[in-house]
Amino acid sequence: MPKGKKVHEEEEVQNEDLNHTEDDQIDEPQETSPEDQINELNDKYLRLYSEFDNYRKRTSKERLELFKTAGQDILTDLLPVLDDFERAIQNMDSSDDSEAIQTGINLIYNKFKSILENKGLKHFKSIETEFDPEIHEAITKIPAPNKKLKGKVVDEIEKGYMLNDKVIRFAKVVVGE
Repeated sequence: MPKGKKVHEEEEVQNEDLNHTEDDQIDEPQETSPEDQINELNDKYLRLYSEFDNYRKRTSKERLELFKTAGQDILTDLLPVLDDFERAIQNMDSSDDSEAIQTGINLIYNKFKSILENKGLKHFKSIETEFDPEIHEAITKIPAPNKKLKGKVVDEIEKGYMLNDKVIRFAKVVVGE
């Protein structure tokens, strides 16, 4: 074997030995000191805490904005009703036709009622139904006009309303006894 080739083979063997020792060092996990572990965990904790704090602040701000603008869509829908009432008031002074005024007021009422119903507002029937303290508020009790109205609602003083199946105003009723 020529000398150059032999030297070259020895260099390759030495390089392979070095590669094995580097690979062996990579395979072994580097031990970190307890202080480094504590610092790393503390850093993770601080980052997580900061993320949560930012999330809390952001959601709080979003809730405030939601409360500020929650009624915006219903008010936008009610503006045409307000305009209709203003036109009706202007025309009441100049018109002597009470039937036309009454028709106009009924049209405005129906428009107003349909807007509220589209938003989920419903009136519930109370007269001649069993008194239910979950939806009724008894104003007074009177002797029932007949036996079938005992314990039932005889008269409705104020209508009750539900918004999406939740009572928002109890019906004020008179109960027969």
